[in-house]
Amino acid sequence: MDIGVPKEIKNHEYRVALPPAGVQQLIKAGHKVRVETRAADHLGFSDQDYRNAGAQICNSAVEVWDQSTLILKVKEPQPGECDYLRADHILFTYLHLAADEPLTERLLASGCTAIAYETVTGRQGDLPLLTPMSEVAGRMSVQAGAHCLEISQQGRGVLLSGVPGVEAGRVVILGGGVVGSNAAKVALGMGADVTILDTSATRLAWLEQNFSGKLTTLYSTADSIEQTVLCADLVIGAVLIPGAAAPKLVSEELVSRMKQGAVLVDVAIDQGGCFATSSATTHSNPTFIKHGVVHYCVANMPGAVARTSSQALSNVTLPYVLQLANHGWRSAFAKDPGFANGLNVHQGQIYCPGVASAFNRTLATLPA
Repeated sequence: MDIGVPKEIKNHEYRVALPPAGVQQLIKAGHKVRVETRAADHLGFSDQDYRNAGAQICNSAVEVWDQSTLILKVKEPQPGECDYLRADHILFTYLHLAADEPLTERLLASGCTAIAYETVTGRQGDLPLLTPMSEVAGRMSVQAGAHCLEISQQGRGVLLSGVPGVEAGRVVILGGGVVGSNAAKVALGMGADVTILDTSATRLAWLEQNFSGKLTTLYSTADSIEQTVLCADLVIGAVLIPGAAAPKLVSEELVSRMKQGAVLVDVAIDQGGCFATSSATTHSNPTFIKHGVVHYCVANMPGAVARTSSQALSNVTLPYVLQLANHGWRSAFAKDPGFANGLNVHQGQIYCPGVASAFNRTLATLPA
């Protein structure tokens, strides 16, 4: 199969879908790989590294898209990239379509087959292709939030760890999944006072045991969210409904009553955000102030640590890429129903329940 890896063009997105080591494995399997020139310069991988792995270097994105059938990316196609899409393209990347109707319409109009990393499921119902980036984003959320709490960033001037004789900062994490548990790990490591909320009693019990009782666990209700958010210095939004828009757990009215200079980090912003006051920001302009509260809503947080993120992502996506390239997507889906859950769009129809529901569209199903 002809496989293409274009350079990412989203604002401050430095990741690459396939490092040279991944290219080498695909070449050994008999496939052709085309990589846009300088696609991984920020990661320390040169064009020569890709040539040594067996890739053909293309001088433009157009060349990559025109000569490839399977397109591997990290982030959703940007408006200019959508112009390159064809009906015979298989696009494999993060899509987050439930929060982006214009992109959904462009994909439908192209007739392409679009498979989303974030809706592929594992045997236990987990999200294996989302997990590594959730781990990165969860850990980064505390790092970013701690910085935003500095007065120079218009924060409260609170050090999360505190110092002897001064209480630690209060961190509230909404959601106890991969993002939330990784955020808790870093926040506790900093010495913060950590509370994590979730709607799964089983997950809360796991968190209590896994962190040896060092954090507070609460069942998530409107009342418990209100009480904890009002006391917090840093609130991290870590909720996820696979393939669907994130629920708005914190209203604008509640944000207006938070401590002045408190910080909201919305890791759910890719799916529309879980704070009513959230709107997507970028690494070049990561924050805004509303009701005196600092909002950090960068939609591609792991892009800031691109080398770590790209390698972690490729580790989990490459086996799926090999299935697509070796067998074609229909055969690959037939062998792995969890992989089939990644199909979001095909021949102008929507196959992901969360996306269909978000836009009140008909949900298509593949024939048995």
